[in-house]
Amino acid sequence: MSADSPTVADLQKAIADFKDPETGLAAAGQNQIRDLAVSGTKASLTLALSTHSAALAEETKQRLADYVRARLPGIKDVQINLAVHERPPQKMGQVGLTAKSVIAVGSGKGGVGKSTIAVALALGLKRAGSKVGLLDTDVYGPSIPHLLGLENSPPPAVVEGKVPPVLFDGMPVMSMGFLLPPGKAVVWRGPMLHSYVTQFLRDVSWGDLDYLIIDMPPGTGDVALSLSQVLPVTGAVIVCTPQEVALLDAVRAISMFGTVNIPILGIVENMSGFVCENCGKRYDIFGHGGARQKAEELSVPFLGEVPLNMQIRTSGDAGQSLANFENPIVGPALEKIVSALVRNLAQSAAAQPPGLQLPVLK
Repeated sequence: MSADSPTVADLQKAIADFKDPETGLAAAGQNQIRDLAVSGTKASLTLALSTHSAALAEETKQRLADYVRARLPGIKDVQINLAVHERPPQKMGQVGLTAKSVIAVGSGKGGVGKSTIAVALALGLKRAGSKVGLLDTDVYGPSIPHLLGLENSPPPAVVEGKVPPVLFDGMPVMSMGFLLPPGKAVVWRGPMLHSYVTQFLRDVSWGDLDYLIIDMPPGTGDVALSLSQVLPVTGAVIVCTPQEVALLDAVRAISMFGTVNIPILGIVENMSGFVCENCGKRYDIFGHGGARQKAEELSVPFLGEVPLNMQIRTSGDAGQSLANFENPIVGPALEKIVSALVRNLAQSAAAQPPGLQLPVLK
């Protein structure tokens, strides 16, 4: 091959080792790169990604274009068309949940915005094009229904042995808040919590999911142990605020997840400074950078910062959390965290790709 006259065969060879972000395996080997064509200094192809990787679609597209140009100096222009690669999830654990990634969102203490971040992760992944479910396991303070404006939804009834979830724009959601009268408190010990978690994972008709986001109770209680016993949890996201007292509790939460063998996918610093929308000046009311520093100390990923902003409070109170993504300050911060989370999962897959699964003939 001369540098200025590459062929389709050259292009095929150049992209042979490009990794699929979901599996970490060669994308071409799974028929995810196809329709290759070369004309002079131009190349075109189709890149098919699963919906699990939807948040990284444009980023992966650009990375593949750079990959081609670096390996074929004769190619100056790379046109890539995106397509969807169908890869259904497998059943997980004892409960038979069909999902690819189960992500627990936890904190060492209450009041740090854990539920707000859990909702933001679920909505952000859904906005990107992934199939997402949201489970609220905070039985003592189930706030997910309120944050999504679903608190007046009628209690779901059993249909053919399964409980249909409440839908938010097509996204399945389940919470104890749907089953309790307003203001009713739950007083349960560990065995009851374990039964509740198991039933909501096993008996709710979640459908096929790319991600199940689980809003955990604050602190270091029984729910994490229950989760670890009934299904393989992909990992946990820890939410904390910048001040030292919150960071101390976040460290305890990280220790708890480590005890039950749930990996830490990253730390989010919530209420990380107030940015004035009129003058652009930043005020670090609760401090700044503590979570990033703690993440570095503990060698865990730092996913990003969410500013202290009135939009988050007003949209949450109004049950319109989706509006946070339209705010010019809050929206980009949330989208960055969602992308960082999926990127970390992709890096883990690339480091330890699974074995190829052969299709079952029927």
